[in-house]
Amino acid sequence: MSDKSKICVKDGESLVRSEKIKRYARYNAVFIMLIAAFVLITILNINSGSVHISVKEIFRIILFREGDDTAYSIIWKIRLPRIITSAILGGGLALSGFLIQVFFGNPIASPFTLGISSGSKLIVAMTMIVLIQYVDAVSSFVMVMAAFAGALISMGFVLLASRKVNQQSTLLIAGIMIGYICSAITEFMITFAKDTDIVNLHNWSQGSFAGMDWNDVWMCFVIIMLTFAATFFLAKPISAYQMGEAYAQSMGVNIKRFRVILILLSSLLAGCVTAFAGPISFVGIAVPHLAKLLLKTAKPIVVIPATFIGGGVFCMFCDYVARTAFAPTELSISTVTAIFGAPVVIGMLLKKRR
Repeated sequence: MSDKSKICVKDGESLVRSEKIKRYARYNAVFIMLIAAFVLITILNINSGSVHISVKEIFRIILFREGDDTAYSIIWKIRLPRIITSAILGGGLALSGFLIQVFFGNPIASPFTLGISSGSKLIVAMTMIVLIQYVDAVSSFVMVMAAFAGALISMGFVLLASRKVNQQSTLLIAGIMIGYICSAITEFMITFAKDTDIVNLHNWSQGSFAGMDWNDVWMCFVIIMLTFAATFFLAKPISAYQMGEAYAQSMGVNIKRFRVILILLSSLLAGCVTAFAGPISFVGIAVPHLAKLLLKTAKPIVVIPATFIGGGVFCMFCDYVARTAFAPTELSISTVTAIFGAPVVIGMLLKKRR
């Protein structure tokens, strides 16, 4: 090899090394920014409300379990469960959107736009209306299973529609129509329900993180984190699947089994979120897109954790706005996520058309 060739090889290696360093520096910067935003919004959420609690008092109560009795009860019984649940469920919903987008190969697909959240809402409402006649309260586990069943049923209809249509836009319209039908039936049932507890379903059906307790936190944590771990371990097959089914098969991915796993994971995540907080719009579309935009990559190994953390931060911020913007009146979480998430989706569509 000539000296000139050696110099070219060295320059090429230096360029590759430099690009790699820049890429990893960007990844680190994004994750540091997300963690910093998470900590900041957590403190802001605990600090804000009808009873103001100083940052110093917050740290003393959380770290040392001592302080004013009223502030202690507010933080540990009301605000912390709500904040942690909004973070976990927000991450789960964003991750569900990511998995559905991988499955359909469509960046606009999400549990909300395909009617999956509405299907979960319908089955949960039906389950509560039936069971409330025989028991005083419906357990969180039963609600999650009902929501999971509803998500699977809705996904089944979407899959049937996907076989009949060729264009992704038509599939999205079909999903939106499924969502409208499920929402209409749910609202009809809630409107004519006479029991006070069932009438209160109206607030839940609009989307809210209010009323969470530590039992809800632990249930959400176990389901969402196990599903997140399963999704993270699927990073390599997802990466291969994004390159095309033929490529994934050549890499040893069992396509049928892989697609079933994607459906189950995304439905469980969407169902869990709907069971506890009701349907929440735009998180499943906007957050995965923003994560890819910030990271400047679609590699699942980094996009999956960034999407999960980003979903938590996004929902915590939206919940803060919902609680404080017009206090003491509280907005539905879905209203706020639509305000901040819809412009992102519009931007995606305009960018795609250029």
